[in-house]
This record gives sequence, C-alpha cells and structure tokens, in this order.
Amino acid sequence: MPEQITITFPDGTEKQFPKGVTGREVAESISKGLAREALSITLDEEIMDLSRPIENDGSITINTWDTDDGKYTFWHSSAHLLAEAVQELYPEAKFGIGPPIENGFYYDIDFGDQTISQNDFEKIENKIIELARNKSEFERKPVSKQEALEFYQERDNEYKVDLIEELEDGNITFYTQGNFTDLCRGPHIPDTGRIKAVKLTSLAGAYWRGDNDSEQLTRIYGITFPKQKQLKQHIKRVEEAKKRDHKKLGKELELYMIDPMVGQGLPVWLPNGTIIRRELEAFLREEQKKRGYEEVITPHIGNLDLYRTSGHFPYYRESQYNPINVDDEEYLLKPMNCPHHHRIYSNKLHSYRDLPLRLAEFGTVYRYEQSGELSGLSRVRGFTQDDAHIYCTHEQLKDEIKNVIDLTELVFGTFDMPVDIRLSFRDDNEEKYGGKSEFWDRAEQEIKEVAEEEGLDYTIGRGEASFYGPKIDFIIRDAIGRKWQLGTIQVDYVMPERFDLTYVGADNERHRPVIIHRAPFGSMERFCSILIEHFAGDFPVWLSPKQVQIIPISDEFNEYAYQCAAKLQEKNVRVDVDTRSEQVGGKIRDAETSKIPYMLIVGSDEETDGTVSIRRHKEGDIGTFDFSEFISNLTAEINSKELPNH
Repeated sequence: MPEQITITFPDGTEKQFPKGVTGREVAESISKGLAREALSITLDEEIMDLSRPIENDGSITINTWDTDDGKYTFWHSSAHLLAEAVQELYPEAKFGIGPPIENGFYYDIDFGDQTISQNDFEKIENKIIELARNKSEFERKPVSKQEALEFYQERDNEYKVDLIEELEDGNITFYTQGNFTDLCRGPHIPDTGRIKAVKLTSLAGAYWRGDNDSEQLTRIYGITFPKQKQLKQHIKRVEEAKKRDHKKLGKELELYMIDPMVGQGLPVWLPNGTIIRRELEAFLREEQKKRGYEEVITPHIGNLDLYRTSGHFPYYRESQYNPINVDDEEYLLKPMNCPHHHRIYSNKLHSYRDLPLRLAEFGTVYRYEQSGELSGLSRVRGFTQDDAHIYCTHEQLKDEIKNVIDLTELVFGTFDMPVDIRLSFRDDNEEKYGGKSEFWDRAEQEIKEVAEEEGLDYTIGRGEASFYGPKIDFIIRDAIGRKWQLGTIQVDYVMPERFDLTYVGADNERHRPVIIHRAPFGSMERFCSILIEHFAGDFPVWLSPKQVQIIPISDEFNEYAYQCAAKLQEKNVRVDVDTRSEQVGGKIRDAETSKIPYMLIVGSDEETDGTVSIRRHKEGDIGTFDFSEFISNLTAEINSKELPNH
C-alpha cells in the first residue's frame, strides 16, 4: 500500500490520500464540478498548480475564481498570455516581470526601437483571445541556474539574467504555454482556455527594478475574466468608480486642494473638508474616551537618534526625508508617531497597577513618495494617523486586542463597510524584521488565538508583517465592491526592548510591557479619499459639510428663513440660507449639485403655519412638516449617524 498523507480541508475535515496526490485529484475526490472550476490549490498558505504532487500532510483550499488566491492564479497566467501575444506580434520584445496585482496584472516590456500606444490594445487583445482558445497547458520545468542563464543569454534578455543571478541554484523553474517560456515560480491555471475575456487598461513607464538610472520599460496593465459577462460588469464598475473619483469630487465639493506653492503631496483642507475631518476625529475621540484612552500631542520632528533607536531609521530610510542639521544635531521629519509615545511612557516609572496605559494622538507624519506615485488624498507626503499605543502586561494582552477589534469593527460598521480580516505574519526573510524570534512566535500565536476566540473569518498573509511585529489588518469593501486595507492592530515585543520600557510588577521586579499599535482609520487623508468614493460625495447628514439649505421663494420670506436657520444653529446644525436673486428651481439644482442633504422651501403657507416644505437630496419633495418636528427628526438622524442610500 502506498504511503498515505493527511489532507485537512477548510471545515476541519481530514482525509487520507496517497503521497504524491495532485490538487486536481483532491478536487475530483470532492466533486467533478469543483474539479472543473478549480484553478489552483493553497496548501499551508502556498499557492500551487493543480498538477503539483502533494508530498506531505497539510491544510488545503481548492481555489476557484471566487477566491482571492484563485484570482491571483488566473491573473498570473493572464500576464504570461499577454507576454505570449506580445512575443507573437513584436518578436524583438524583451520581457522583465509580469505579476498579478489586486485587480488584474501587468507586464514590463522592452520594445526596443518600437513604440506602442493604447491604439494597439485591440490588436493585442485579439491575439490574447486567439491564443487562449488553443487551451495550451502551463507546463512547469525545474532548471539549473546555468541552464536558466544560458536560455536568456541566448535571447539577449538582460532583465531575466539580472533576476536569475540573484536566485539560488535548485530553486529555479520555467513555465511554458504554447510558444512562450518564462522564468517563473508559479502557480498557474491548468490551461489558457479558462481565459475568455480580456481588457488592456493602461500604459505606463517603469524603470527596471525601480532604479531611475536603469532602462525604462513599457508597463502594460490588463485584466481578464473567465466569462465575458464578468468583463462587462467590471467595465460598468470602472465607469462608476470614475464618477466617484475623490479627486474629481474633492474639487467639485471644495473639500481639499493640492497647491504647487505649498508642495506636491501636501493636501490643504478647505472649510468643507475640514468639517468632515473634524467630525471623524470627534467620533473616534468620543469612542476612545469611553474605552479609557488618554490623548497626547507630539512634535512634527524629532532627533534622529529617536528614530535610530526605534529602527525606523534606517528600516524605512527610502521613504523618509533627509535629516535636518540644527545646532550640530540631526532632526528628522516625523515618519511615525510611535517613538514619541514610547518616550512619553518612559517619562515616569509605571507600576502594573497603571496598566494598561492607552495613549492616543491624531499625529501628522511625513513620508517621501515619488511624484509619479502621488494621487489626491490617497497617496500623499504628509498625513495624519489616528494613532494609539497600548502598553499592557502579557496577561492583559488578549483582552486589549479584543477591545481594539471591537472598536475597529464599530468604526467600519458605522460607515456600512464590510470587513475582511488578514493576520499578517513574517516570512522566512529574517533580515526584514527586528527582535527575537521567540517574541515573534509568541505574538503570532496570541494574535491567532484572539482571532479564533473572537470567531473572526481570517486569512494569513506571510511576509505582510511590520518590521517590529505581526498584525491584524482590516480590509474593507466599499459601496462598489473595491477592497481597501485600512485599520491595523500590531503586537509589538520589539520596541519595549529597544526603548528599555519597564513596569514594576506585583513581585516588585521590573518587567517588559507589550505594546499594541492601533489605527482604525489609518491615514485620515486616505480614509477620507475612500469615504468620498464610498458615498460618492453623498455623505450621511452627520458628516455633510452643509446639512440644510433653506430656500425662501421670494425676498419677503427671508426673515422667516433666517428664523428657522437660527433655531437649527441652536442645535448645532450646519445651515445656510440662499437669498440670491435666482429662480427657486435654480437654487434647488445648485443645492442638489452640492449634495446638501436637506432643502427647506419656505413661503407664505410655511410662514403662516410654522412649517417647512422639505426636499431630500436625490429623493425630491418628501412633504410639508411642522418645523419643530423636522428639527427633532433631523437631530435624531444626526445623533444616530444614520446612513444614506448609496
């Protein structure tokens, strides 16, 4: 009898298989339908081809199009198919890298003396579909380092040679489909026939390996689907996303501006945007106060030694501004709030009775982003984090993590944003991480235990940890289904060592606290960019810069309009009276364009009866109400943070 291995399925079921069984055979053992839909497997967090033999016990997930790992595999193979199409159409082209990305894939290509434009996309797309119909299988072949080098040296491809020179012999594989062979570790879908629809989306320049002194390649972005209907749905979502673009709405609604005299990537909040920012901060401040947080304020710069101690310098050297020399000392624009908070903790000796200590700050930090990567509020050089650091004992750690999870879920639930959870752990590249291995193992185990105890539906992302600790990442989905990584909870055993943080325990001895780093919003700028697009600028009333616009039908009713406005202002409602010499219809259109939630139309009947005629943004006339009733309903809607239909 052949040697048996144990495969564990996502529901915890275990099943015995012969050693060397393939992922396809495992899928077939469940159902032929699943085998037909399967694109790859994930075995103990490694995505693998369906044809790869499984040699050891492990936990398995069968990846279909409906899974993230399935889409990853599908788009990885699509990048290879794009390269094959380009090879057929442009035989002199040389290929760099072609990875899957969050929505689709790209390939960096050296076209030599030839140039291409988006006018060539249709020709390339047609060739991709033509090649896909060949149903070419993706064949994996291990090769020696020497074989790999000779293969690409013969083809005069210096980019692949550059990559191979850094690889270890014995760990190099090629994949071939049709007439195209590529240096690749996989995984891939069974055959190209799964790819039914393609759309090349954009072109960009990309320096080889991000080095401005190296060759600039042409990056072709694309996306593919297993059904034509899915491509049509995607195109519709893209069009909807354009309407919701926060850069467009930010300008139209006068929320923020980027001014070249102020500097690229340094947003200036206009009055309307400032209202939204302050409301968000007030919301979180109130929730933090209930949970025992204490707020602090720290400087925008710090002595370079502070960041050397923390490790942010040099770990994040490439994303920081150059040090500033002042009085024979070096200072750095603050890249992180954490080190400042650690020094606040060190300001006095703490007893175990003082813990947990929860320090919170809306702290502005600065990171250098290349100008080509800057985008509205979503990629900036100066931004504010809703940072907090919790200093606690080992015994308090799990309860504190649970409390932060509860707060983070409350925040995203308030905006009707569904959440996916990723536990971000380290990978095998130890140079990327600080601290002792045993601390990492302990922190990852504790995070996993909390996730299990809280019943979180999570995935594990190897290599996604911060340099000082594993974390829980909250990935939200907006109103049109796009995913954004926002809130994070990080467990840190490294900084207490680096900063020599201690507390006096019940045994009267010194002990190290554990630190939890947490930021539900993350970057306030980035969160606002997502919020603008999530609501398409139609904010819930509590966030709207202007909540009510009062429109008298003629000048003789201006006084009544101002009386109504004064009563609303007493309730802290943001209200304006439109007394311009315009037709009422024009004023209503302007209020609609400005996305003001409520318009109150007042005239003779309303003044006589003490009522208001109400129009709701996007809904139209909803009736005439007693003014005091309207105030009561409005304040209830604001206080409950009721959401609009979006």
